Amino acid sequence: MEYAVRLIGVSHGYGAHEILRGLDFSVEEGGFCCIMGRSGCGKSTLLRLIAGIEKPLCGEVYADSRLAISFQEPRLAPWLRAEKNVRLGMRGQSRRQQEEAALKALTDVGLAGKARAWPLTLSGGQAQRVSLARALVRRPRLLLLDEPFGSLDAFTRGEMHELLAALVREYKLSVVMVTHDREEARRFSDTVFVLEDGKMREE
Repeated sequence: MEYAVRLIGVSHGYGAHEILRGLDFSVEEGGFCCIMGRSGCGKSTLLRLIAGIEKPLCGEVYADSRLAISFQEPRLAPWLRAEKNVRLGMRGQSRRQQEEAALKALTDVGLAGKARAWPLTLSGGQAQRVSLARALVRRPRLLLLDEPFGSLDAFTRGEMHELLAALVREYKLSVVMVTHDREEARRFSDTVFVLEDGKMREE
């Protein structure tokens, strides 16, 4: 069995506050896993560990090296147009290749006509689409999503759900998504996990 993500005996915390305790957790390649839990239980910390942004205090974290992460807030640079936000930090390609890849990613998320738009002129849903395009332009195999639709209204969230489903199929992604929405979790995931007291339980 191939794993996109695997954590073995992972513990992590800040100061005297332990958040994760000997956590074992895995996601099969091509799987879609949703993680739920109370605020402050360590869901975002778990994503940062998988992404390699933080290192566990103990235990092992294995994750596909071709990964990208998208957060609840789009986190766009307001001084860069949409296309430049998408290719921000890209390396290993010529500028023309980067621009072509960014334009394709924007097209894939339904923003073909917004490449020159400034972030402050975009709606919340459009800004979140740019954030997704920035993740997808790196052609990841593993996509980490931290409550990506939590700040959107119900209508826009529905549109984003349809978009995400299409992108997962097109890009053949493995996905780990943090969400507070049970219906969202049931709609997308092969498996729903609840993080509680530093441990995972399958729901």
